[in-house]
Amino acid sequence: MYNPRQERYDQMTYRRCGASGIRLPAISLGLWHNFGGVDSLENGRAILCRAFDLGVTHVDLANNYGPPYGSAEQTFGRLLKLDLAPYRDELVISTKAGYDMWPGPYGDWGSRKYLLASLDQSLRRMGLEYVDIFYHHRPDPETPLEETMGALDQAVRSGKALYAGVSNYNPEQTAQAVAILRRLGTPCLIHQFAYSMFRRAPESGLLQTLSSEGVGGIAFSPLAQGLLTDRYLDGIPADSRAARPNAYLKRQDVDETRVAKARALSQLASRRGQSLAQMSLAWVLRHPAVTSALVGASRVDQLEQNIAALAELDFSGEELAGIEAILAG
Repeated sequence: MYNPRQERYDQMTYRRCGASGIRLPAISLGLWHNFGGVDSLENGRAILCRAFDLGVTHVDLANNYGPPYGSAEQTFGRLLKLDLAPYRDELVISTKAGYDMWPGPYGDWGSRKYLLASLDQSLRRMGLEYVDIFYHHRPDPETPLEETMGALDQAVRSGKALYAGVSNYNPEQTAQAVAILRRLGTPCLIHQFAYSMFRRAPESGLLQTLSSEGVGGIAFSPLAQGLLTDRYLDGIPADSRAARPNAYLKRQDVDETRVAKARALSQLASRRGQSLAQMSLAWVLRHPAVTSALVGASRVDQLEQNIAALAELDFSGEELAGIEAILAG
């Protein structure tokens, strides 16, 4: 029987999520990879329990995480029942809908029908009465934003979600979504977006929008799918993500330009007493609009190393300038 560490909240850093009453751990656990039906249940169990032991209270999913679609939520539901059900009130669990999920015209994008049906399915897969955060996963260019945000508002008012969020919205779309939700009386809690040293689009308006609107931010892929770790500094390992067929990270993404920058960044990280991955997480968290960095893990020790990044979040001006010089090279 799983008994969590009594000291699990002693070392984790918790940050206010925008202007809300919610605080999230600076490092959150994403189940995009490694928790599907094709993955080891016991390995996922070990990772999830260790994360909770280290104060990681936020677990992020989406309806189509797997593979196959839906299986990450099913796995999480099994693990919740095995170990974490007594601690449900200590967890912030999120899921999303917005990408392809089931056949036909009602299993994708942003209609009220799709979002609310997907949420019901997600709750059944996880064995939950509610999720803490329900996101729209991506903008839908063909559905009125009022309909999509109305669905999020309905999810909250029905008690099936406590908070509403958006993901992958640009600054203008974010401001519009926030305004609609505010008028409906269900404030937007959080925006989830891709952000790393290699992917800096949020710095062109999004982070400023979140700060001015009082919306929290959570960064996914802060390690650029492994490019900002030591994993690819000497080539593509046979057991790596980039070596897998149909992986999100493609072989062509591991190009010499990025690898050369990663090597230089790794040397700078070493002078800080950190690994490249740890410095990359600290760098994302340096911005006040970023509440949390979302990490995945395939091993318990990988999770532990990532959380250890929180021991050194401060950067000197010289270090930041050095990072900028490397990235501009």
